[in-house]
Amino acid sequence: MSWSAKQYVAFEDERTRPARDLLAAIPTADVRSAIDIGCGPGNSTGLLVERFAGAKVRGLDSSADMIEAARKRLPQLQFDIADIDTWNDSGPFDVIFANAVLQWVPDHPTLLPSLVSRLSPGGSLAIQMPDNLNQPAHRLMREVAASGPWADKLARAAGQRTEMADAGAYYSMLKPHCARVDVWRTTYHHPLADGAAGVVEWFKGSGLRPFLEPLDDAERAEYLKRYRTAIEQAYPALADGSVLLPFPRMFLVATR
Repeated sequence: MSWSAKQYVAFEDERTRPARDLLAAIPTADVRSAIDIGCGPGNSTGLLVERFAGAKVRGLDSSADMIEAARKRLPQLQFDIADIDTWNDSGPFDVIFANAVLQWVPDHPTLLPSLVSRLSPGGSLAIQMPDNLNQPAHRLMREVAASGPWADKLARAAGQRTEMADAGAYYSMLKPHCARVDVWRTTYHHPLADGAAGVVEWFKGSGLRPFLEPLDDAERAEYLKRYRTAIEQAYPALADGSVLLPFPRMFLVATR
């Protein structure tokens, strides 16, 4: 799947807020080395630089477009193109930061302990993942995909996201390898000024990508038309024309 940095940062303030909340929960104080895995356009990497002054901060992402944007934003840092599930840098790192990325990476029971093993003693793995596959916006993506003439093309689109475990399962994955594991879930309510169109634009930068990429231009336009009509019913506009988009997210901070 390809990523568009321009589309993603259209809602940069809203997308960065969970990263700030995640960063604030990291207990590790003496940080000399930090890495932002799945750094996107560098918005979350910049937060690491601000929080851990003097630390060596790096970023990596599988998208060349995202890495190009990150390098322009923070030219003094090292950014690499890499897939997280095959990334083999042993570190050690005092902080591994993974904001809104591991929902795209499979096999969490293997991946998360592997990431912890790359931490220095007292280091922290900080993870935030959208936990919204059962929200109307995602359910409607699947329904529109299954009910249109593109059903065969999109049969595998929903499987691009990794199925989320519950809080207890993530705690159990991490606790045998960590001194402390903190798990919580927060639902943000984002006001989108453009109503249903704003909801569609939001997800064009993330969850809709696997559904749109296999389609040709005409199919993509028709898919988005049907999806927007469904979104209008699921997320009624408020009196001022805006929509309040509920967005649940899972947070994990595991300290070695």
